[in-house]
Amino acid sequence: MDLTHFGAGAQYIAGRQSRGSGDPFQVVNPADGSVVEELALASAGQVDEAVAAARSALPGWAGATPAARSEVLTRLAAVLTDAAADLARVETSQTGKPIKLSTEFDVPGTIDNTAFFAGAARNLEGRAAGEYSGDHTSYVRREAIGVVGSISPWNYPLQMAAWKILPAIAAGNTIVLKPAELTPLTSLMFARACTLAGVPDGVVNVVTGAGRVAGEHLVVHPDVAMVSFTGSTQVGKRVAELATATVKRTHLELGGKAPFVVFDDADLDAAVHGAVAASLINSGQDCTAATRAYVQRPLYDAFVAGVAELYGAIRLGDPLDPQTDLGPLVSFTHRDRVAGFVERARGYATVVTGGAAPEKGHDGTDLTRGAYYRPTLITGAAQDSEVVQGEVFGPVLVVLPFDGDDEGLRLANDTPYGLAASAWTGNVHRSLRATRELAAGCVWVNDHIPIISEMPHGGYKSSGYGKDMSQYSLDEYTQVKHVMFDTTAVARKDWHRTVFGDR
Repeated sequence: MDLTHFGAGAQYIAGRQSRGSGDPFQVVNPADGSVVEELALASAGQVDEAVAAARSALPGWAGATPAARSEVLTRLAAVLTDAAADLARVETSQTGKPIKLSTEFDVPGTIDNTAFFAGAARNLEGRAAGEYSGDHTSYVRREAIGVVGSISPWNYPLQMAAWKILPAIAAGNTIVLKPAELTPLTSLMFARACTLAGVPDGVVNVVTGAGRVAGEHLVVHPDVAMVSFTGSTQVGKRVAELATATVKRTHLELGGKAPFVVFDDADLDAAVHGAVAASLINSGQDCTAATRAYVQRPLYDAFVAGVAELYGAIRLGDPLDPQTDLGPLVSFTHRDRVAGFVERARGYATVVTGGAAPEKGHDGTDLTRGAYYRPTLITGAAQDSEVVQGEVFGPVLVVLPFDGDDEGLRLANDTPYGLAASAWTGNVHRSLRATRELAAGCVWVNDHIPIISEMPHGGYKSSGYGKDMSQYSLDEYTQVKHVMFDTTAVARKDWHRTVFGDR
């Protein structure tokens, strides 16, 4: 099976590729506006078909031994490893992210996730059996929930497909994934790789469709037992609202506005380099990217100058060029949205550097056909301003000063979001306080962005609830059953008298 052959087959249902029966759609390379693939989107009827396939496959897959599921996932890691170069190339072509990011982060991260869940599949444990009441033996079973309906975003299409699919099927569920229609290609490749690895037909299904058609139909489908969504907080609220109609379990990983808190004893050089990397990863289209740098006043001017200097040296260009640091944003529409934040900020803040679309790349190539935007540094914004509070989701960093530690931590927590944060300090007491008080699902100390398969990812507050990755994610995709055995063989039990009769 050629993982890179799509044709118009944007649907993968019951182990087979098929053409959508909905509207035509073009997957566009945002680096030059060229059409990568022409597809047909899924109709509501095809969502029904995918859910039916997942439901049919559920008894066999849920009943498989943990070892059997683990073996399949181990083979899947090998299939993905063999396809690594193709996965990276396609990921870059549909998203515009630099090939070095696809090659060194997205693809190896996905393979590592797969290897991790191959092991985790064999470790679905409940509380040890025991006689907690004295007269009964109790134990806890972890069981699959059923058919999972997942909706993944456009910024990390391969990794997000893996984050949704792997824990779900490791726990014995079957899944219907709806990737973002802008970037569905590597999600389809991942599903095909599952078939090559021996995942039974119907266990992993992909329907590529519009959110209002395929996405909402998936969420409200009566045979879908759980919904997992990654995307904006606004859409996440809509998903949660729709899911209440059938009392589905929901897992939501939503927006972020990560603070980057630099105390006056921090290593300035490390903080500057960390801020540039953390704010520009994936062109800033990362829900954990550093977006608000709070710098204690003694280091503030030097920090701003250092970031501005490094921003000026960032190489924009063809994403397939290994020398390119920053590719385009995912679309012209999104580029214009990011630019709108910056243009409005000019009315109340200072754009230190950037704030425009480039004309030439680092090697002189024409970038005007792509959705590029320069790394942008903003100062002088008020804490309650749009650019500080809103999720820009682009290569834009706002820097604000603070005086005392109390103020810095208060400002860092002063948004509706709570997905990720970082603290930069050489003082162990400051770092312990920061990790305790920063209201975020992940807090880094003297770094910002690294993630690993063994540790959970998920937010506080309006950034959602539930965890991706790690053993903790299996809590999202399993239901806990208490089983109790009488150990006395006594027909007339003492507690019966509370209902009828006497002692």
